Amino acid sequence: MPRQALDASRLLRRKPISTLHAETGTETGGGELRRSLGVVRLTMIGVGSTVGTGIFFVLNEAVPKAGPAVVVSFIIAGITAALTALCYAELASAIPVSGASYTYAYATMGELIAYVVGACLILEYGVAASAVAVGWGEYLNRLLGDTVGWQIPEALSAPPGEGGVLNVPSAVLVLLCCFLLVRGAKESATINAITVFIKLGVLLLFVVVAMMAFNDANAQPFAPFGVAGIGTAASMVFFSYIGMDTVSTAGEEVRNPRRTLPLALFWSVVIVTTVYILVAVAGIGAQSWRAFEGQDAGLAAILSNLTGSGWAAVVLALGGVISIFGVTLTTIYGQTRVLFSMGRDGMLPESFHKVNPRSRTPVRNTLIVSAFVGALAAVVPLSTLSNLTSMGTLVAFTVVSAGVLVLRRTRPDLERGFRVPGGPVIPVLSIAACLYLIYELPLETYLMFAVWIAVALVWYFTYSVKHSRLNDTAPAGPELADDGRATDAARPDRP
Repeated sequence: MPRQALDASRLLRRKPISTLHAETGTETGGGELRRSLGVVRLTMIGVGSTVGTGIFFVLNEAVPKAGPAVVVSFIIAGITAALTALCYAELASAIPVSGASYTYAYATMGELIAYVVGACLILEYGVAASAVAVGWGEYLNRLLGDTVGWQIPEALSAPPGEGGVLNVPSAVLVLLCCFLLVRGAKESATINAITVFIKLGVLLLFVVVAMMAFNDANAQPFAPFGVAGIGTAASMVFFSYIGMDTVSTAGEEVRNPRRTLPLALFWSVVIVTTVYILVAVAGIGAQSWRAFEGQDAGLAAILSNLTGSGWAAVVLALGGVISIFGVTLTTIYGQTRVLFSMGRDGMLPESFHKVNPRSRTPVRNTLIVSAFVGALAAVVPLSTLSNLTSMGTLVAFTVVSAGVLVLRRTRPDLERGFRVPGGPVIPVLSIAACLYLIYELPLETYLMFAVWIAVALVWYFTYSVKHSRLNDTAPAGPELADDGRATDAARPDRP
C-alpha cells in the first residue's frame, strides 16, 4: 500500500457538505435517483420497515427475557428512538442525501469513522432483512395450516439450529422484494404503503380482541428477571427501530427533503412506538408470559386460543405475512441506498453505484444485496440475527447523535430545516441511552460484531483508502479535518 494511503490525516478527511449537495441535487431538485417520495410515502417507509419485526415475532424472543415487564423494555427502546429521531431530523434536514448515518459521519467525523459506520449499516440492514425474512415462514405456515390444512415441512421452513435444514420461504420472500425494488422506488413505496395500512388494521384487531380477555394475573410477577431482564429485552427489541435510518437513506429520492425528512421521522417514531406498546400490553394481558417462549407466530396463536375459532387467527396470520413482506422490502431498500453512497465515494466497487438509466435504480446493487440477504435468512437462526442488528443500529444511532454536536461546532451557519431543541442535552441523552442498550447486549454479540468490524477494516485498508473519491480532489491537510468551512473552500464540488 502506498505510504500516502497510511497518512493519518487521510483517515480523518471529511467529505465537503457542498460536494454532497452538488452530487445529489439538493438545491436543484435533480440527482442520479428519481425524486418521487412525499411525506406520506416516506412516513410509510419508516413505519413499514419497523412495524412487523418487533411486534409480529420478536415478542416470543423478548418476553421470556423480561416477563410482563417487556412493556417497559418497549418504552425504553421507544424513548431512545425518539431522542435519536430528533438528532436524525436535524442532520437529515441539513444533509438530505442517501447513506443516512454513514454520510452524516463522513461530513462530520471523517472517512475512517464514516466507513466503520457504513460497515455497521451493512450489518444492520442485511441482518435485519434476514431476521425479518426468517419470521415470515412462521406466519406463512400458520396461514397455510389454518386455511388449507397443510404446512411447509419444518426441514424446508426453518434454518439450521431451529429444527430445519433450509428456510425456503425466506428466500422466496427476498426474491419477491428484489423484483419490486428493481422496478423503482415509487412503485416499491406504494406497495409498502398498502402493506402498512393492512398491518395496522390487523394489529388494531389484535389489540381489541386481546384487551377483551385482559387478565391482571398474567402480568404477575411483573419483572421476574429484574432490571437486567428489562435491559436485555430492550436491547433485543431495539433492532426493529431501524426504520428511522431507512427514512434517512431515502434523502435523494424525496421531494423538498429539508421539510419532508424531519416530518417523516417524527411521524414514524410516534406511530411505531404507540403501536408497539399497545400490542405488547394486550398480548401480556391475554396470556401468561411463560407461554410466549417457543410460540411460533405468537400473535396469531394468542388470537386462536382466545376466540376458539380460526377466523381471527387467519386474519392475523395473513396480516403477518403481508406486513413482514413490507418490512423486508423497505429494509433491503435501505441497504441498497447505503451501498449506493459508499460506492459513489469509492469505499466499495463502482458496481454498487451504477444506476439503470430506465428505472433510475441501482439494479446490480439490489441483486447483490438480495442474494446475500436471502442466503443469510435461509441458514441463520432469528435470535442471533436480531441481537447483531441491534448492535449495528445502536452504534449508528450513537454516531448520528454525536454528529449533531460536531456539526453545530464546525458548521453553525449551515442551513437546517430543523434544529434539535435544548442545545446539547438531547444529543447527549440519546448517546447515553444508546450506550446503555449496547451494554445490555450479550457477550456473543460483541464477539461477532468485533469479527465483522475487523473484516471490514481489512477491506478499508486494502481497497477503500486507495479508491476514495477524495483522493481525486485535493491532498489531505489539517484544514480539511478541523473546520467545515475550510473543507468546503478547499475542494471544488464534484458533480
